[in-house]
Amino acid sequence: MKFKNVLFSGLVLALSLIILSSCGNSGGAKGGKTSDTSKKAKAAGDSPDTLSVVKSSYPPVDKAKYDSLLKFNAHNDTTGRWPVKGAPYPLGGAILPFYRVVAFYGNLYSKKMGILGELPPNQMLAKLKTEVKAWEKADPKTPVMPALHYIAVVAQGDGGKDGKYRYRMPFKQIDSVLVLAKRAHALVFLDVQVALSTIHAELPLLEKYLKMPQVHFGMDPEFSMKDGTKPGKKIGTYDAADVNYVSGYLADLVKKNGLPPKILIVHRFTRKMVTNYKNIKLRPEVQVVMDMDGWGEPDLKTGTYRYFINQEPVQFTGFKLFYKNDIKKAPHHMLTPQEVLSRYSPYPLYIQYQ
Repeated sequence: MKFKNVLFSGLVLALSLIILSSCGNSGGAKGGKTSDTSKKAKAAGDSPDTLSVVKSSYPPVDKAKYDSLLKFNAHNDTTGRWPVKGAPYPLGGAILPFYRVVAFYGNLYSKKMGILGELPPNQMLAKLKTEVKAWEKADPKTPVMPALHYIAVVAQGDGGKDGKYRYRMPFKQIDSVLVLAKRAHALVFLDVQVALSTIHAELPLLEKYLKMPQVHFGMDPEFSMKDGTKPGKKIGTYDAADVNYVSGYLADLVKKNGLPPKILIVHRFTRKMVTNYKNIKLRPEVQVVMDMDGWGEPDLKTGTYRYFINQEPVQFTGFKLFYKNDIKKAPHHMLTPQEVLSRYSPYPLYIQYQ
């Protein structure tokens, strides 16, 4: 798989969709440089009243329905790997497997990092609505939740002042994404590419957003450069210990703030991107999705999903579709929802478009 080369060119139940009625900075995000230092980033992250925490209670999960849906989504699996055995039942308000999430990925500063930033907001949201309807048509049994998957920390070709090769997006831009998500009745995912920083350093800086019931998290091993290599030179990695740190952090936020379970997206398209997958701990407060993040022709994507997602089960699965990269080699095409559902076991419950 190739790197995302642009980086180096310079609610669930309705209760879960409580989005604050007055998020600040409702206009489009403006450019501007933010500091790479933790001290300044934390200061910028002081929670304003418009981003206060919403606390709610959620009815317990219907365990019989949960089990039935897991079996349905495993469909033709004959290996015994799916549904995953021994996973705890989630807390009330869980999104998966009751819904499928269809997300648009990207960054508002760039038209090349994904569909989220490529199109003007109104056009982008209209296109997202169209994709949601396509998935609802392909699988009428599974209702769909739209989402905006925003890259909040972006790996860079330049080291920056602290030499960490990552750029933290301004909080005002995250606020703008929240406003767009509210218009679409959509979830929000904040994604982190740590580069030469660490997930331990970057995750806590986003806590004020992760206290919101509609905001979830993504971690990208491709740009986690544990050996000090500059991002883009090779594919990075996370270990189960890193995933467990993030899920533990999110679980604490859920318990302390009366939130529904968080969804944790872990991107993956090679075996070494996630090591010791059997040691990943599953928690009632967090739903872990291993997202097949590679691009290419359909047969290549099918092989990647089979070997690195299906054969190394964690909890739930995701699948990424690229509007441009999947069709680079004619006569290949981007897979349709019907084709994804006919090719892959288990059915991916998180779908991401870039």
